[in-house]
Amino acid sequence: MGDGVFDASLFGTREQVGVVRGLAEIRARRPILVAANSETLLALPIDGIDSGRLTAFKNLCSPHRPKLILSARRARTLGFETAVPMALTLTAGTSVERLLSLVVDPEVDHAPDAEPAGVAAVAAVQLAKLAQGLPAMLAAPTNRASVATFDPPLVTIEASAVQHYRRDTIRSLKMVGEARIPLNTGTQTRFVAFCDALGENSVAIIVGDPDLTRPVRVRLHSACLTGDVFGSRRCDCGDQLKLSLARLGETGGGIILYLAQEGRGLGLGNKLRTYQLQEAGLDTVDANTTLGFDDDERDYGVAARMLEMLGIRRIVLLTNNPAKLDGLAKSGIEIIGRLAVEAPINSDNARYLTAKATRAGHQLGHLIGSLAEASNAAGRAVEHAP
Repeated sequence: MGDGVFDASLFGTREQVGVVRGLAEIRARRPILVAANSETLLALPIDGIDSGRLTAFKNLCSPHRPKLILSARRARTLGFETAVPMALTLTAGTSVERLLSLVVDPEVDHAPDAEPAGVAAVAAVQLAKLAQGLPAMLAAPTNRASVATFDPPLVTIEASAVQHYRRDTIRSLKMVGEARIPLNTGTQTRFVAFCDALGENSVAIIVGDPDLTRPVRVRLHSACLTGDVFGSRRCDCGDQLKLSLARLGETGGGIILYLAQEGRGLGLGNKLRTYQLQEAGLDTVDANTTLGFDDDERDYGVAARMLEMLGIRRIVLLTNNPAKLDGLAKSGIEIIGRLAVEAPINSDNARYLTAKATRAGHQLGHLIGSLAEASNAAGRAVEHAP
C-alpha cells in the first residue's frame, strides 16, 4: 500500500485508543497498566473487589505491595490535608472490608500512612471516575514477569492522554440519527441523537419549530432515571423536564439537550450510593464529597458542541444553575438571558433543594421564599401557643 493511502490517525491516536480500551477494561473490573514518564503502574479498580480478586491482584503485584490510591476529596474525608490524590500504605493482611471502609465509609477510625500519589496513580483515579466507578484504585509498580504472562495482554494507558480525554471525547461527537417524535402531551418534537467515541448517547430534543436566526431557548437536562422515568420525589429532575417541555411548547419552541450525565456526572451506581449516605444524615453535597467526588462532576463542553453542530450560537438558557451558564459561556456559546425552572417542593426533596441553593449556589428563589414563609408560620405558632 502506497504512502498516504491509509491514514491511521482517522481512527484515533494510539494514546486516545488506549484510554477508550482502558475504560472498557475498568468497567469490566480488570487490571490495567498506566504509564507516565519512566513509571508504569499496575492498577485495579475497587468496584467489584472481593477477597479472591484482592488476593489475585496481590500475587500479580508481588514482590511489590499494592497501595490504595484515593482522590483528594476522599483523602480529606480521612483527615489528610491535601489538594492532590494520596497513596495509602496497606498492610499485608488488609481485608476487603477494611479496604472498602477506607473508600466509602463516612467515618474511619484510623487511616494508614500516606504520601502524595504520582502522575500515573493520579491518572488511574481519573480513569476510575471517567468509567463512573468509585474514585479509588489499587496500584503497584509493574512486575514485568507477571505482566508478560497475563493472557489476554493488559491494556496500557498513557497518563498524558487521560488529561485530554474529555476534550478528545467532545471532538469525537457525531450525529447518528434523527426522527420526529409526537409526545402524549400533544407537543411535536424532533429527536437528534449524538454518540461519542465510547458509545455514550446524548439527545437534542427540538420542540416545535424554533427560529434559529434568533436566540434559542435551551434547557440542559442531565439524564435522571429515577426522576425522569419513575417519578422519584427525591429530586426535582422529572418536574423540571416536564416544565421545560411545556414552556418551550407554549413559547414558539426551543431545544432540550438530554445529556448522559446521571447523578451530576457520577453515574447511576454512585448516585444510589450517595442516596444511602443521605439516608444516614448527609446532605447531597457532603454525600458526593464523602465518596471522593466533586459536588458536580459534569462538563458542559459536550452540550456546547451539540449546539454548535445544530448551528446554534446564541441562546436563552432555562436553568437555576450558574455552573451551566459559566460552562457554556467558556465554550463559546453566547447566553442572552436566563429563565428559571421552578419545580414543586415536597417533603422528600426539600432538604435536597435546600442544599443545592445554600451550598451549590442554585438560584431557587421560590425555595427561599417557601422556607421564609414556613419559618414565619412557625414563629407565629409559637407566639400564639398557650
